[in-house]
Amino acid sequence: MRRAYAILLALCLALAGALVTAGPAQAAPQTVTNGTQFTDTSGNPVHAHGGGVIKVGAYYYWFGENRNADNTFRYVDAYRSTDLKNWEFRNHVLTEAGDPELATANIERPKVMYNAATGKFVMWMHKENGVDYSEARAAVAVSDTVDGDYTWQGSFRPLGQHMSRDITVYVDTDGTGYMVSAARENYDLHIYRLTADYTGIAALVADPWHGGHREAPALFKRGGVYFMLTSGATGWNPNQQQYATATSLAGPWTAMTNIGDSTTYGSQTAYVLPVQGSSATSYLYLGDRWGNSFGGTVNDSRYVWLPLTFPSSTTMSMSWTPEVTIDTATGAVSGTSATYNTLIARHSAKCADVTSQSQWQGAQIKQYDCNGGNNQKYWFKPVSGGYYQLMTRHSSLCVQENASTVTQEKCSASATSQQWSVTTTGSYVNVVSRASGECLDVNGASTANAAAIITYTCNGGTNQQWTRGS
Repeated sequence: MRRAYAILLALCLALAGALVTAGPAQAAPQTVTNGTQFTDTSGNPVHAHGGGVIKVGAYYYWFGENRNADNTFRYVDAYRSTDLKNWEFRNHVLTEAGDPELATANIERPKVMYNAATGKFVMWMHKENGVDYSEARAAVAVSDTVDGDYTWQGSFRPLGQHMSRDITVYVDTDGTGYMVSAARENYDLHIYRLTADYTGIAALVADPWHGGHREAPALFKRGGVYFMLTSGATGWNPNQQQYATATSLAGPWTAMTNIGDSTTYGSQTAYVLPVQGSSATSYLYLGDRWGNSFGGTVNDSRYVWLPLTFPSSTTMSMSWTPEVTIDTATGAVSGTSATYNTLIARHSAKCADVTSQSQWQGAQIKQYDCNGGNNQKYWFKPVSGGYYQLMTRHSSLCVQENASTVTQEKCSASATSQQWSVTTTGSYVNVVSRASGECLDVNGASTANAAAIITYTCNGGTNQQWTRGS
């Protein structure tokens, strides 16, 4: 009898242990490379452009735009992750077949919020007619589950009169829901209070920057202070972003203050995500580097994620970093410290340059007059064996040897064709390919702009000698 009881007890304990551990494992810190096109756990591109994130249980759910080749609406996609790097595709939660109104629509900047009173997940988005931007309407869809199929509720102009374009949502600590959208041809930014079920507009709360010509709003609260982060209205092209603060959503709000550099590191605001862990709450800027700004489409867009820092309770700053390390367990978010160098050819005094500031894989490296451009700056990222990857500042792609041609390609830790040794001789360096043992070389010792940079047998020529500039 005792033996049977012991066996039964052991089985019960084993079953209990299995149930406890059946959920997602504790997420380990992960490093995300900036300015790249993310892939999901199946290796497919993550299409969550213009999106937002909501945390449900142990998972972060990321919603965003997945468009057709002509940039018209195809899906709102949903992904989930415990660590903010490894994203599992979950569902096309809203599709062009979901309602007759969606068949010819353009849907932008979907944001999802959870209503604790109704138990519903509510999606707000910007809706156009698929041809131009004349409709300027807000739209709503709802679902019983976070990544289930969302049911279209229709589109409208807030309070029956206001244009509504770029959009975000926010649930305050008291459970009140808010929607922010660009109005009056993007010249105003309206803050609306939502109805109790979050599916309608109850009132216009504030119009703080009348005539400011702002779009791409992101709203969050830190320590009792509301922050509104926005971009200027320059279409797909990035610009100087700004922020303002208030202690009440109704205001008064401060004037807008610049943040980041003049193009916000080639990106536009999508969302600000609080990462709350066991020891800290960090705030992560999620931005889009729109494919349309470099000759592609929305689905060619890249992601720029940067830690936000707060010098005081009402000030905010953001700096470039090529990589962000995120620890969702503790809430810590930090950037990688990186020094960028130019490579100046001794014989010509010209810089190694990614042609035409291209963001595309396969773009050639050529020499050009040194001009301080980010397409002439490289992070010598250490890898194993004393070698380096040369990651370009403007595109976050890596310099790669292809036969003798040198191009920028998606970085791969295992590709020896992207690994280079640096040997110092006097005041100059030779940059040598690990794969071939050949030297980085200006073809034919040319002194002309646009001369190709290749790899060639190391021979001591001045066209193989480089200065690492700052």
